[in-house]
Amino acid sequence: MDDELRERVVREAEKHALFNALKHESDPEVGAIMGPLMGENPEFREHGDEIPGVIGGVVDRIGDMTTEERRERLGELAPEMLEELSAEEEADEQPLPDLPNVDEYEEVRMRCAPNPNGPWHIGNARMPAVIGTYKEMYDGWMLVRFDDTDPETKRPDLDAYEGILEAVDYLGFEPDEVIKASDRVDLYYDRARELIELGGAYTCSCEQEDFSDLKNAGEACPHRDKDPETTREEFERMVDGEYDPGEMVLRVKTDIEHKNPALRDWVAFRMIDTPHPREAAAEYRCWPMLDFQSGIDDHETGVTHIIRGIDLQDSAKRQGFVYDYFGWEYPEVVHWGHVQLDAYDVKMSTSTIKELIERGDLDGWDDPRAPTVASLKRRGIRGEAIVDALVELGTSTSDVDLAMSSIYAKNRDLVEDGADRYFLVRDGVEIPVDGGPDDAHPPRHPEHEDRGTRDIPVGDAVLIEPDDRPDPGETVWLKGYGPVVYDGETFEYTDDDIGIVREGGVDVIHWAPAAGGVPVRMRTMEGDVEGVAEPEFADTDVDEIVQFERVGFVRVDDHGDDEAVAYYAHS
Repeated sequence: MDDELRERVVREAEKHALFNALKHESDPEVGAIMGPLMGENPEFREHGDEIPGVIGGVVDRIGDMTTEERRERLGELAPEMLEELSAEEEADEQPLPDLPNVDEYEEVRMRCAPNPNGPWHIGNARMPAVIGTYKEMYDGWMLVRFDDTDPETKRPDLDAYEGILEAVDYLGFEPDEVIKASDRVDLYYDRARELIELGGAYTCSCEQEDFSDLKNAGEACPHRDKDPETTREEFERMVDGEYDPGEMVLRVKTDIEHKNPALRDWVAFRMIDTPHPREAAAEYRCWPMLDFQSGIDDHETGVTHIIRGIDLQDSAKRQGFVYDYFGWEYPEVVHWGHVQLDAYDVKMSTSTIKELIERGDLDGWDDPRAPTVASLKRRGIRGEAIVDALVELGTSTSDVDLAMSSIYAKNRDLVEDGADRYFLVRDGVEIPVDGGPDDAHPPRHPEHEDRGTRDIPVGDAVLIEPDDRPDPGETVWLKGYGPVVYDGETFEYTDDDIGIVREGGVDVIHWAPAAGGVPVRMRTMEGDVEGVAEPEFADTDVDEIVQFERVGFVRVDDHGDDEAVAYYAHS
């Protein structure tokens, strides 16, 4: 290899080594850059035996450079490669696909529209997670609108309003505005009156079954062509509550021969005698259907982009008729599939969970067996972990599976560094200890010496878990304490060093003192587990996240007189 070729190899190797190091945020390796180097420079191949030695020095030199120095040098040598890298980094940082036609709007405005008929299950968290993330992506605007205009079928729960806002906050987002649809009924009446004047709605007193037969046959009901004055009068009587449920409805006039029967002259208002649970809305008897109420609100609040389930495609089409009458532009729509959840025996359904609570099968919405946001919060799962896992599902129109293991992995990354370690022994077996130190001093955290050690008195006996009980004559290492050999009744302390563990064959097990430990009830998805923790666990704070070694991460819930309570998060 002559000097000119060697210089070319060094220059090309430096570009690829810099690119590799920056892309993977690590020091470059000769093997990792040989492929792209040879692929782009086939003339180097005949010198394949010499090239690794030439580029080894390049790799070493780049290994001593800072990230800033690497970026600057790559920009000098190959600005197009730095541009490619920056584009990849930007794509990696964008967790969701671009919203359609964002350049046509001064501001991206989106809404989360929960029905406050109960606290949220995990699937409900997807909407604020994605909308909140889009708000951050586009520096946009986020509305929380409570769609609570059905006081009968999906009856609002008065506690759910505040509970849902707390859930949004827990997930890490703050809405720019919060409204309740039940505060806006008079606005819906006014828009209905305008629609009647435009010839876009009529009052109908057909029996539901009779209208259904006509609709499915593509035939108009006899009330469709009544004069607007009669429609106005009958609608005002609806507003005044003069009709019984089912006696009169207001329909939007669409295309009675539309190929989709669900879009033919759909109901905009109906009569409901059940009073709304909110005192401010309790007097109303004429209530808008969701498609009318939601369509009006989206326009009035300036929503530019709507995300809704693929099963709600007809909603946009129904509302499109109203928008056409008023001459409004319909928002951009993104449809997505449903979320399916693993790891739970309880169905992800508000009504199902509510029924199980009422029957006493669940202790409440934050029972660890319930697939709810409140349950995850009480177990010590960070809202950020839930959001990251839900956002990764994207906005596909297909149904998607949410693995709880994904949430747990993200939460583990968030809490592991801050979680001090403690021992918890479940269903403990008591074994006397003979010889050895009086106390053990395991570290509070294996990677943070500055946090110091725990002090665990050994006493006359220790508790270990049944599966950890060794066979007679077998040696185990009591973590933080040292080696003991089991004679069938007692642990005898030995003078072996840690080498017996490193060489294999000797298990390291956790333990707790038989006297002076803290009784703990650990609440899990499979039910409650009782155990004994080391004494210093009593000094932990409520809401603190700790790790029970060899068991998992837990959130400290309570320190009672008889026992402490911890909620299991994950391993």
